Amino acid sequence: MKKPETLEEFYKRKATWIPENLRNEIGHFNLFQHEPVEPGKTRTLPYRRRDFYKIMLVEGDIEMQYADKVVNIEKQALFFSNPLIPYRCLHLENIREGVYCIFNQQFFHQFGDIRQYSVFHPTGEHVFELSDEQVLSVKRIYERMYEEINSDYIHKYDMLRNLVFELLHFAMKLQPSSKFDKQPMNASQRISTIFMELLERQFPIEENHPQVSLRSPSDFAQQLNVHVNHLNRAIKETAGKTTSQLIGERILQESKIMLKHSQWNVSEIAWSLGFSEVTHFNNFFKKMVGTSPGRFRNG
Repeated sequence: MKKPETLEEFYKRKATWIPENLRNEIGHFNLFQHEPVEPGKTRTLPYRRRDFYKIMLVEGDIEMQYADKVVNIEKQALFFSNPLIPYRCLHLENIREGVYCIFNQQFFHQFGDIRQYSVFHPTGEHVFELSDEQVLSVKRIYERMYEEINSDYIHKYDMLRNLVFELLHFAMKLQPSSKFDKQPMNASQRISTIFMELLERQFPIEENHPQVSLRSPSDFAQQLNVHVNHLNRAIKETAGKTTSQLIGERILQESKIMLKHSQWNVSEIAWSLGFSEVTHFNNFFKKMVGTSPGRFRNG
């Protein structure tokens, strides 16, 4: 697995040029139309993390893979990606039409924490299938983005931030209201959010980041500068699970990803995920999945 793609690498791959404003004081924002694939050819977006955010409207029959989830888009959808979660798109040749915006965390500096929204949470919903009417609404937002980014208005980047927020809220309104906590974020929620960010930053495993460093509740508590009992209570209160359960579930998720998408053998995967013996990993995986890592890989 490769290290996260940077904005510079994205531009070299996409346009062979790097904008002058890529690293300025207002952060970076840009818009792109999907480029059609030549007839008879196929194209796949490689599986990896990116160090920037992306919101994409896509129309066509494609497959989205992010973390260990697979979503088949049969008609049209709005997709949100963030720097914490690796993803890829399959069958790009089937896209009839597509448009997307990219931006970095710096673009929202002093304008709110973009990470607090569920569409960018590691455990949140990232793909939203749309009706024909909803697609028209989303297209209008992107059209307004194009108008603003091409304008000479001195505050156009404020307008663009507002339009990004419109996309976020449009998608989140499609989810059941029961998924949202309407109460302000309390201390337990803050600890839980930082814990999840620390957990996610350890992935994906790749050559330049070969092994997880935080493996136990006490490891995370030390990083958070809180007592492990306090961390456990906060996680239980906000997530309804123990800290060990969440760590185990994420380790399992990454092991599935590596078994399906990497060339590493089972022993290498076990070591990278913090298991001192491959038998411990085999027992862990079989208990959670019901089959051995080898059979899962070949299944």
